[in-house]
Amino acid sequence: MGKHDNRNSMKMRRRKAQGKLKERRKRQKAERQAARADGKPAKKSRPAPAPAKE
Repeated sequence: MGKHDNRNSMKMRRRKAQGKLKERRKRQKAERQAARADGKPAKKSRPAPAPAKE
């Protein structure tokens, strides 16, 4: 979306909102990664399940 685009049809409002949503997600993801880099360990995943016996 252009910086000076001021059309306000429903389509354009949806498109602008989608752009804002993506920007917010991107910024929040970067903030989470930065916080994790400060020494907080990532949450450990569950161990792999044992192989099934036949």
